[in-house]
Amino acid sequence: MSRSRLLLPLAMLVPSLALTLWIIGYPMVDLARMSVHHVNRFGQVGTFIGYLNFSQVLDDPLFWASFWRTVIWTVCVTGGTILVSIPVALILSQDFAGRSLARLIVLLPWAVSATITGIVWRWTLNGQFGMLNALLIKFRLVDQPVEFLATGEVAFPVAILIGILAALPLTVVIFLGAFSSQPSEIFDAAHIDGAGPLSTFRYMTLPLIRPFINIAIVLNVIYAFNSFGIIWILTQGGPANSTDILVTYVYKVAFQYGQMAEASAMSLMMLAFLLVFCVLYARFAIREQAW
Repeated sequence: MSRSRLLLPLAMLVPSLALTLWIIGYPMVDLARMSVHHVNRFGQVGTFIGYLNFSQVLDDPLFWASFWRTVIWTVCVTGGTILVSIPVALILSQDFAGRSLARLIVLLPWAVSATITGIVWRWTLNGQFGMLNALLIKFRLVDQPVEFLATGEVAFPVAILIGILAALPLTVVIFLGAFSSQPSEIFDAAHIDGAGPLSTFRYMTLPLIRPFINIAIVLNVIYAFNSFGIIWILTQGGPANSTDILVTYVYKVAFQYGQMAEASAMSLMMLAFLLVFCVLYARFAIREQAW
């Protein structure tokens, strides 16, 4: 094969690769530059100050509170989404009347943005005229309206449940693909040998869909870790920063407090957290497959 035929595919990839590097690379370089300089609230870069911005971030108690809240948020949203999506996808993979409609209903929220989802749920959970309170009072489950978003102890678990519902459609699609790719012959053989549904699921279905579980975990961790819209629309991190996660706290630091340099340092630290997780989980998944 001639050299020109080998270089032609690479040459065709160069424009899109260059555009991707520009779109992703330039903001990262700019963040790195701002994180080691003094920056005023208008974004003008000043004198070089080294790691001082990172030191101030690490000394900020609200940063660490948001960090641990982000860990709880990410673990709960990811774990809850996986646990709910597997049985939903398993049911939708069966042949029954109305399966297409059921799939459409489950996947329809995928077309709605996180911002619209947050707005709908904020109206639904409103303590004065929300639909949920109206239903609870109508069925006499409560005597007076419940302020679901007034305290962090209630608002944060509610936000986690909404986050799970928002992440459900994409994860169900992943597992629908997993179940549709499984060979039916081995399940027929297991059924003939007397294997029950639980044994079949535990010893055959779960090992076969493990690669899809790994994909779903990584995608949902990235989605939940950077999930801004739901928390911000519901509570804006309040009351008193009690529902802030890192991405909402970075937004406040940058655009409400005007501390652009500290926000840049936080953004780079968030990127580092995600990279470390992805690398460690990829190594774990590869080692698990090797066993």
